[in-house]
Amino acid sequence: MTGWELLGYFVPLYPLYMSFIWTIGGLLFYFRWERTPNPVPSTFPFYSIVLAAHNEEKCLRQTVENLAHIDYPRYEVIVVNDGSTDGTAQLLDELVHTCPWLKVIHLSPNSGKAKAVNTGVLFSKGEIILVIDADCFVDKDALRQMTWHFTQYPRVGAVTGNPRIINRTSLLGKIQVGEYSSIIGLIKRSQRLLGKVLTVSGVMAAYRKTAFCDSGFFDSDTVTEDIDITWKLQKRMWEVRYEPRALCYILSPETIRGLWKQRVRWAQGGVGVMRKHYDVWSEWRQRRFWPVYLEYVAGLLWALSLGTLVLYWFVTVLLYNFGSAALPPVQPFVPPTWTGSILVLVCLQQFTVSLFIDHHYEKKSLFQYYIWIIWYPFFYWLISALAIYAGLYKTITAKGKVHATWKSPDRGIHTLE
Repeated sequence: MTGWELLGYFVPLYPLYMSFIWTIGGLLFYFRWERTPNPVPSTFPFYSIVLAAHNEEKCLRQTVENLAHIDYPRYEVIVVNDGSTDGTAQLLDELVHTCPWLKVIHLSPNSGKAKAVNTGVLFSKGEIILVIDADCFVDKDALRQMTWHFTQYPRVGAVTGNPRIINRTSLLGKIQVGEYSSIIGLIKRSQRLLGKVLTVSGVMAAYRKTAFCDSGFFDSDTVTEDIDITWKLQKRMWEVRYEPRALCYILSPETIRGLWKQRVRWAQGGVGVMRKHYDVWSEWRQRRFWPVYLEYVAGLLWALSLGTLVLYWFVTVLLYNFGSAALPPVQPFVPPTWTGSILVLVCLQQFTVSLFIDHHYEKKSLFQYYIWIIWYPFFYWLISALAIYAGLYKTITAKGKVHATWKSPDRGIHTLE
Protein backbone atom coordinates (compact mmCIF):
# COMPACT_ATOMS: atom_id res chain seq x y z
CA MET A 1 0.00 0.00 0.00
CA THR A 2 1.44 3.36 -1.06
CA GLY A 3 1.61 6.47 1.07
CA TRP A 4 -1.16 8.09 -0.94
CA GLU A 5 -3.40 5.08 -0.36
CA LEU A 6 -2.69 5.25 3.38
CA LEU A 7 -3.69 8.91 3.41
CA GLY A 8 -6.78 8.01 1.40
CA TYR A 9 -7.87 5.67 4.18
CA PHE A 10 -6.76 7.82 7.11
CA VAL A 11 -8.72 10.90 6.01
CA PRO A 12 -12.19 9.25 6.11
CA LEU A 13 -11.47 6.75 8.89
CA TYR A 14 -10.22 9.25 11.48
CA PRO A 15 -13.48 11.27 11.66
CA LEU A 16 -15.37 7.97 11.56
CA TYR A 17 -13.71 6.65 14.72
CA MET A 18 -13.69 10.03 16.49
CA SER A 19 -17.40 10.41 15.77
CA PHE A 20 -18.06 7.21 17.69
CA ILE A 21 -15.89 8.39 20.60
CA TRP A 22 -17.47 11.85 20.77
CA THR A 23 -21.00 10.47 20.49
CA ILE A 24 -20.48 7.86 23.19
CA GLY A 25 -18.72 10.39 25.43
CA GLY A 26 -21.50 12.93 24.95
CA LEU A 27 -24.20 10.40 25.81
CA LEU A 28 -22.33 9.19 28.91
CA PHE A 29 -21.93 12.78 30.09
CA TYR A 30 -25.58 13.48 29.42
CA PHE A 31 -26.94 10.45 31.28
CA ARG A 32 -24.54 10.94 34.17
CA TRP A 33 -24.78 14.69 34.78
CA GLU A 34 -27.32 16.49 32.57
CA ARG A 35 -30.58 14.65 33.23
CA THR A 36 -30.91 15.95 36.80
CA PRO A 37 -30.89 19.61 37.91
CA ASN A 38 -27.70 21.07 39.32
CA PRO A 39 -27.47 21.43 43.12
CA VAL A 40 -28.49 24.79 44.57
CA PRO A 41 -25.35 26.66 45.72
CA SER A 42 -24.91 26.66 49.49
CA THR A 43 -23.18 30.05 49.38
CA PHE A 44 -22.89 32.81 46.83
CA PRO A 45 -19.29 33.95 46.34
CA PHE A 46 -18.76 37.42 44.91
CA TYR A 47 -18.25 37.50 41.12
CA SER A 48 -16.18 39.97 39.14
CA ILE A 49 -17.23 39.97 35.49
CA VAL A 50 -14.25 41.16 33.42
CA LEU A 51 -14.71 42.22 29.80
CA ALA A 52 -11.89 43.43 27.55
CA ALA A 53 -13.02 45.57 24.62
CA HIS A 54 -11.26 46.99 21.59
CA ASN A 55 -13.37 48.93 19.07
CA GLU A 56 -16.65 47.33 20.15
CA GLU A 57 -19.05 50.29 20.08
CA LYS A 58 -21.57 48.43 17.89
CA CYS A 59 -22.47 45.74 20.40
CA LEU A 60 -20.91 46.78 23.73
CA ARG A 61 -23.90 48.74 25.05
CA GLN A 62 -26.23 45.77 24.66
CA THR A 63 -23.68 43.42 26.22
CA VAL A 64 -23.19 45.59 29.30
CA GLU A 65 -26.89 46.39 29.77
CA ASN A 66 -27.70 42.67 29.52
CA LEU A 67 -25.48 42.04 32.56
CA ALA A 68 -27.93 44.01 34.70
CA HIS A 69 -30.48 41.19 34.32
CA ILE A 70 -28.29 38.41 35.76
CA ASP A 71 -30.08 36.54 38.53
CA TYR A 72 -27.29 36.53 41.09
CA PRO A 73 -27.05 38.47 44.38
CA ARG A 74 -23.40 39.58 44.38
CA TYR A 75 -21.36 40.70 41.39
CA GLU A 76 -19.56 43.62 39.77
CA VAL A 77 -18.70 44.36 36.15
CA ILE A 78 -15.30 45.63 35.00
CA VAL A 79 -14.85 46.70 31.38
CA VAL A 80 -11.32 47.36 30.18
CA ASN A 81 -11.17 49.61 27.12
CA ASP A 82 -7.94 48.54 25.46
CA GLY A 83 -6.84 51.41 23.25
CA SER A 84 -10.04 51.67 21.20
CA THR A 85 -10.01 54.17 18.35
CA ASP A 86 -13.78 54.30 17.76
CA GLY A 87 -16.48 55.48 20.16
CA THR A 88 -15.99 52.73 22.75
CA ALA A 89 -14.42 55.04 25.36
CA GLN A 90 -17.21 57.63 25.13
CA LEU A 91 -19.86 54.88 25.27
CA LEU A 92 -18.39 53.40 28.44
CA ASP A 93 -18.15 56.80 30.11
CA GLU A 94 -21.87 57.23 29.46
CA LEU A 95 -22.76 53.77 30.80
CA VAL A 96 -20.92 54.38 34.09
CA HIS A 97 -23.54 57.02 35.03
CA THR A 98 -26.48 54.67 34.43
CA CYS A 99 -24.93 51.41 35.71
CA PRO A 100 -23.67 51.85 39.31
CA TRP A 101 -22.23 48.31 39.36
CA LEU A 102 -19.97 49.09 36.38
CA LYS A 103 -16.27 49.93 36.59
CA VAL A 104 -14.38 51.19 33.53
CA ILE A 105 -10.63 51.11 32.97
CA HIS A 106 -9.07 52.87 29.98
CA LEU A 107 -5.74 51.56 28.65
CA SER A 108 -3.56 53.24 26.04
CA PRO A 109 -2.10 52.14 23.74
CA ASN A 110 -3.61 48.83 22.63
CA SER A 111 -1.86 46.21 24.80
CA GLY A 112 -3.68 43.00 23.80
CA LYS A 113 -6.57 41.05 25.26
CA ALA A 114 -4.44 39.07 27.72
CA LYS A 115 -2.97 42.17 29.34
CA ALA A 116 -6.35 43.91 29.33
CA VAL A 117 -8.03 41.02 31.17
CA ASN A 118 -5.13 40.76 33.61
CA THR A 119 -5.53 44.45 34.40
CA GLY A 120 -9.23 43.97 35.08
CA VAL A 121 -8.48 41.04 37.39
CA LEU A 122 -5.99 43.15 39.37
CA PHE A 123 -8.74 45.72 40.01
CA SER A 124 -11.36 43.09 40.86
CA LYS A 125 -12.60 42.15 44.32
CA GLY A 126 -14.48 38.95 43.50
CA GLU A 127 -13.62 35.43 44.59
CA ILE A 128 -14.68 34.20 41.14
CA ILE A 129 -13.65 35.92 37.90
CA LEU A 130 -16.00 35.57 34.92
CA VAL A 131 -14.19 36.52 31.71
CA ILE A 132 -16.46 37.24 28.74
CA ASP A 133 -16.14 38.64 25.24
CA ALA A 134 -17.66 41.93 24.12
CA ASP A 135 -20.36 40.11 22.13
CA CYS A 136 -21.27 37.67 24.93
CA PHE A 137 -24.84 37.91 26.24
CA VAL A 138 -24.78 36.02 29.53
CA ASP A 139 -27.91 34.06 30.43
CA LYS A 140 -29.55 35.25 33.63
CA ASP A 141 -28.99 31.88 35.36
CA ALA A 142 -25.42 31.27 34.16
CA LEU A 143 -23.65 32.33 37.36
CA ARG A 144 -25.86 30.15 39.54
CA GLN A 145 -25.22 27.16 37.28
CA MET A 146 -21.46 27.65 37.59
CA THR A 147 -21.28 28.50 41.27
CA TRP A 148 -21.97 25.09 42.79
CA HIS A 149 -18.85 23.67 41.12
CA PHE A 150 -16.70 26.18 43.02
CA THR A 151 -18.49 25.96 46.37
CA GLN A 152 -18.63 22.15 46.57
CA TYR A 153 -15.24 21.31 45.04
CA PRO A 154 -12.26 23.38 46.28
CA ARG A 155 -9.95 22.11 43.52
CA VAL A 156 -12.17 23.37 40.70
CA GLY A 157 -10.17 26.18 39.12
CA ALA A 158 -12.35 27.00 36.12
CA VAL A 159 -15.80 26.30 34.69
CA THR A 160 -16.49 26.87 31.02
CA GLY A 161 -19.94 27.70 29.68
CA ASN A 162 -22.07 26.68 26.72
CA PRO A 163 -22.06 29.29 23.90
CA ARG A 164 -25.09 29.46 21.61
CA ILE A 165 -25.12 31.21 18.24
CA ILE A 166 -27.45 34.23 17.92
CA ASN A 167 -27.19 35.19 14.25
CA ARG A 168 -28.70 32.23 12.39
CA THR A 169 -30.05 33.81 9.23
CA SER A 170 -26.99 33.23 7.02
CA LEU A 171 -25.71 29.88 5.78
CA LEU A 172 -22.51 30.18 7.83
CA GLY A 173 -24.51 31.01 10.94
CA LYS A 174 -26.79 28.00 10.52
CA ILE A 175 -23.88 25.64 9.97
CA GLN A 176 -22.09 26.98 13.06
CA VAL A 177 -25.20 26.28 15.17
CA GLY A 178 -24.63 22.62 14.39
CA GLU A 179 -20.88 22.85 14.80
CA TYR A 180 -21.14 24.21 18.35
CA SER A 181 -23.49 21.35 19.24
CA SER A 182 -22.27 18.35 17.27
CA ILE A 183 -18.54 19.08 17.38
CA ILE A 184 -17.56 21.50 20.15
CA GLY A 185 -20.24 20.43 22.65
CA LEU A 186 -19.65 16.70 22.25
CA ILE A 187 -15.87 17.10 22.41
CA LYS A 188 -16.03 19.04 25.67
CA ARG A 189 -18.35 16.45 27.19
CA SER A 190 -16.05 13.61 26.14
CA GLN A 191 -12.93 15.35 27.42
CA ARG A 192 -14.66 16.07 30.73
CA LEU A 193 -15.00 12.30 31.20
CA LEU A 194 -11.24 11.94 30.70
CA GLY A 195 -10.63 14.55 33.40
CA LYS A 196 -8.73 17.01 31.19
CA VAL A 197 -10.27 19.61 28.89
CA LEU A 198 -8.41 20.96 25.86
CA THR A 199 -9.74 24.47 26.33
CA VAL A 200 -12.36 26.54 28.08
CA SER A 201 -14.66 28.62 25.89
CA GLY A 202 -12.87 31.93 25.58
CA VAL A 203 -16.18 33.70 25.08
CA MET A 204 -17.27 32.87 28.66
CA ALA A 205 -15.38 31.09 31.40
CA ALA A 206 -15.32 31.47 35.19
CA TYR A 207 -12.08 31.17 37.15
CA ARG A 208 -11.42 30.83 40.84
CA LYS A 209 -9.30 33.89 41.53
CA THR A 210 -6.74 32.01 43.61
CA ALA A 211 -6.34 29.47 40.78
CA PHE A 212 -6.06 32.22 38.18
CA CYS A 213 -3.29 33.89 40.16
CA ASP A 214 -1.60 30.56 40.90
CA SER A 215 -1.37 29.81 37.18
CA GLY A 216 0.28 33.16 36.46
CA PHE A 217 -2.62 35.03 34.80
CA PHE A 218 -3.09 35.14 31.02
CA ASP A 219 0.12 34.99 28.97
CA SER A 220 0.55 37.41 26.09
CA ASP A 221 2.83 35.09 24.10
CA THR A 222 -0.07 33.17 22.55
CA VAL A 223 -2.96 34.24 20.34
CA THR A 224 -5.39 31.96 22.17
CA GLU A 225 -5.02 32.78 25.85
CA ASP A 226 -8.06 30.62 26.68
CA ILE A 227 -6.31 27.39 25.57
CA ASP A 228 -3.11 28.40 27.32
CA ILE A 229 -4.75 29.19 30.68
CA THR A 230 -6.65 25.89 30.54
CA TRP A 231 -3.41 23.92 30.29
CA LYS A 232 -1.65 26.06 32.89
CA LEU A 233 -4.45 25.50 35.38
CA GLN A 234 -4.60 21.75 34.86
CA LYS A 235 -0.82 21.38 35.00
CA ARG A 236 -1.06 23.00 38.45
CA MET A 237 -3.65 20.31 39.32
CA TRP A 238 -6.65 22.62 39.20
CA GLU A 239 -9.74 20.97 37.75
CA VAL A 240 -11.49 22.45 34.71
CA ARG A 241 -15.14 21.60 34.15
CA TYR A 242 -17.72 22.02 31.40
CA GLU A 243 -21.16 23.24 32.49
CA PRO A 244 -23.66 23.00 29.60
CA ARG A 245 -26.40 24.75 31.61
CA ALA A 246 -24.29 27.92 31.90
CA LEU A 247 -25.54 29.48 28.68
CA CYS A 248 -24.38 32.53 26.81
CA TYR A 249 -25.29 33.86 23.39
CA ILE A 250 -22.69 35.05 20.90
CA LEU A 251 -22.32 36.50 17.43
CA SER A 252 -20.54 34.26 14.93
CA PRO A 253 -18.65 35.28 11.77
CA GLU A 254 -20.95 35.45 8.76
CA THR A 255 -18.37 36.12 6.07
CA ILE A 256 -15.77 33.80 4.59
CA ARG A 257 -13.08 36.31 5.49
CA GLY A 258 -14.20 36.56 9.11
CA LEU A 259 -14.51 32.79 9.44
CA TRP A 260 -11.08 32.28 7.90
CA LYS A 261 -9.40 34.70 10.33
CA GLN A 262 -11.12 33.00 13.26
CA ARG A 263 -10.05 29.49 12.22
CA VAL A 264 -6.47 30.53 11.46
CA ARG A 265 -6.24 32.14 14.91
CA TRP A 266 -7.62 28.96 16.52
CA ALA A 267 -5.15 26.83 14.58
CA GLN A 268 -2.19 29.07 15.33
CA GLY A 269 -3.08 29.25 19.00
CA GLY A 270 -3.62 25.51 19.29
CA VAL A 271 -0.30 24.64 17.66
CA GLY A 272 1.50 27.22 19.78
CA VAL A 273 0.02 25.90 23.02
CA MET A 274 0.86 22.28 22.13
CA ARG A 275 4.45 23.31 21.50
CA LYS A 276 4.58 25.40 24.66
CA HIS A 277 3.23 22.61 26.89
CA TYR A 278 5.07 19.68 25.34
CA ASP A 279 6.64 19.05 28.76
CA VAL A 280 3.49 17.20 29.90
CA TRP A 281 5.08 14.11 28.35
CA SER A 282 8.01 14.27 30.77
CA GLU A 283 5.91 14.01 33.95
CA TRP A 284 3.94 10.92 34.96
CA ARG A 285 1.50 12.98 37.03
CA GLN A 286 0.45 14.78 33.82
CA ARG A 287 -0.50 11.48 32.13
CA ARG A 288 -4.20 12.40 31.91
CA PHE A 289 -3.15 15.09 29.45
CA TRP A 290 -1.77 12.51 27.05
CA PRO A 291 -5.08 11.38 25.43
CA VAL A 292 -6.12 15.02 24.91
CA TYR A 293 -2.72 15.87 23.46
CA LEU A 294 -2.77 12.85 21.13
CA GLU A 295 -6.29 13.69 20.00
CA TYR A 296 -5.23 17.20 19.03
CA VAL A 297 -2.12 15.97 17.20
CA ALA A 298 -4.16 13.34 15.35
CA GLY A 299 -6.65 16.01 14.33
CA LEU A 300 -3.77 18.18 13.15
CA LEU A 301 -2.33 15.34 11.04
CA TRP A 302 -5.79 14.61 9.64
CA ALA A 303 -6.26 18.22 8.52
CA LEU A 304 -2.82 18.25 6.91
CA SER A 305 -3.55 14.93 5.18
CA LEU A 306 -6.85 16.19 3.82
CA GLY A 307 -5.25 19.36 2.52
CA THR A 308 -2.39 17.43 0.95
CA LEU A 309 -4.71 15.02 -0.87
CA VAL A 310 -6.95 17.78 -2.21
CA LEU A 311 -3.96 19.89 -3.26
CA TYR A 312 -2.25 16.93 -4.96
CA TRP A 313 -5.41 16.06 -6.86
CA PHE A 314 -5.89 19.68 -7.96
CA VAL A 315 -2.29 20.07 -9.15
CA THR A 316 -2.17 16.77 -11.04
CA VAL A 317 -5.49 17.37 -12.78
CA LEU A 318 -4.39 20.89 -13.71
CA LEU A 319 -1.08 19.68 -15.13
CA TYR A 320 -2.76 16.79 -16.96
CA ASN A 321 -5.27 19.12 -18.62
CA PHE A 322 -2.45 21.33 -19.83
CA GLY A 323 -0.68 18.37 -21.37
CA SER A 324 2.07 17.98 -18.78
CA ALA A 325 3.22 14.50 -17.87
CA ALA A 326 5.20 15.65 -14.85
CA LEU A 327 2.79 13.97 -12.46
CA PRO A 328 0.42 11.07 -13.09
CA PRO A 329 -3.26 12.01 -12.96
CA VAL A 330 -5.21 10.81 -9.96
CA GLN A 331 -8.89 10.39 -9.30
CA PRO A 332 -10.73 13.13 -7.34
CA PHE A 333 -10.49 12.54 -3.62
CA VAL A 334 -13.41 10.49 -2.32
CA PRO A 335 -13.60 8.15 0.67
CA PRO A 336 -12.94 4.45 0.00
CA THR A 337 -16.04 2.74 -1.35
CA TRP A 338 -16.70 0.62 1.71
CA THR A 339 -16.45 3.58 4.15
CA GLY A 340 -18.29 6.31 2.24
CA SER A 341 -21.84 5.37 3.20
CA ILE A 342 -20.78 4.41 6.73
CA LEU A 343 -19.12 7.81 7.20
CA VAL A 344 -22.30 9.58 6.09
CA LEU A 345 -24.48 7.51 8.42
CA VAL A 346 -22.15 8.05 11.39
CA CYS A 347 -22.08 11.80 10.78
CA LEU A 348 -25.87 11.88 10.64
CA GLN A 349 -26.21 9.94 13.90
CA GLN A 350 -23.66 12.26 15.55
CA PHE A 351 -25.68 15.28 14.47
CA THR A 352 -28.89 13.64 15.72
CA VAL A 353 -27.44 12.82 19.14
CA SER A 354 -25.90 16.26 19.60
CA LEU A 355 -29.09 18.08 18.63
CA PHE A 356 -31.09 15.85 20.97
CA ILE A 357 -28.79 16.70 23.88
CA ASP A 358 -28.61 20.42 23.16
CA HIS A 359 -32.27 20.99 22.32
CA HIS A 360 -32.92 21.38 26.06
CA TYR A 361 -31.06 24.70 25.92
CA GLU A 362 -32.99 26.19 23.01
CA LYS A 363 -36.35 27.94 22.88
CA LYS A 364 -36.94 26.60 19.38
CA SER A 365 -36.23 23.16 17.98
CA LEU A 366 -32.64 22.67 16.86
CA PHE A 367 -33.69 20.03 14.35
CA GLN A 368 -34.74 22.76 11.92
CA TYR A 369 -31.00 23.26 11.31
CA TYR A 370 -30.41 19.60 10.50
CA ILE A 371 -30.55 20.14 6.75
CA TRP A 372 -27.85 22.79 7.04
CA ILE A 373 -25.57 20.90 9.43
CA ILE A 374 -25.10 18.03 6.98
CA TRP A 375 -23.09 20.40 4.78
CA TYR A 376 -20.54 20.89 7.59
CA PRO A 377 -18.06 18.17 6.48
CA PHE A 378 -18.00 19.33 2.86
CA PHE A 379 -17.29 22.99 3.65
CA TYR A 380 -15.65 23.22 7.07
CA TRP A 381 -13.28 20.29 6.60
CA LEU A 382 -11.50 22.09 3.79
CA ILE A 383 -11.52 25.39 5.68
CA SER A 384 -10.00 23.63 8.70
CA ALA A 385 -7.31 21.97 6.62
CA LEU A 386 -6.23 25.20 4.96
CA ALA A 387 -6.38 27.06 8.27
CA ILE A 388 -3.99 24.52 9.81
CA TYR A 389 -1.47 25.22 7.06
CA ALA A 390 -1.77 28.96 7.66
CA GLY A 391 -1.62 28.53 11.43
CA LEU A 392 1.50 26.37 11.22
CA TYR A 393 3.17 28.89 8.94
CA LYS A 394 2.43 31.76 11.32
CA THR A 395 3.62 29.76 14.31
CA ILE A 396 6.90 28.80 12.63
CA THR A 397 7.62 32.30 11.32
CA ALA A 398 6.61 34.07 14.56
CA LYS A 399 9.96 33.11 16.17
CA GLY A 400 8.69 33.63 19.70
CA LYS A 401 7.37 37.14 19.13
CA VAL A 402 4.83 38.42 21.61
CA HIS A 403 1.43 39.17 20.12
CA ALA A 404 0.89 42.44 21.99
CA THR A 405 -2.07 43.97 20.15
CA TRP A 406 -5.37 42.66 18.89
CA LYS A 407 -8.34 43.53 16.70
CA SER A 408 -12.03 43.08 17.22
CA PRO A 409 -13.12 39.91 15.38
CA ASP A 410 -15.96 39.53 12.90
CA ARG A 411 -19.25 39.93 14.83
CA GLY A 412 -21.47 39.07 11.88
CA ILE A 413 -23.19 41.13 9.22
CA HIS A 414 -26.57 41.34 10.91
CA THR A 415 -27.30 43.95 13.58
CA LEU A 416 -28.84 42.94 16.89
CA GLU A 417 -32.47 43.66 17.66
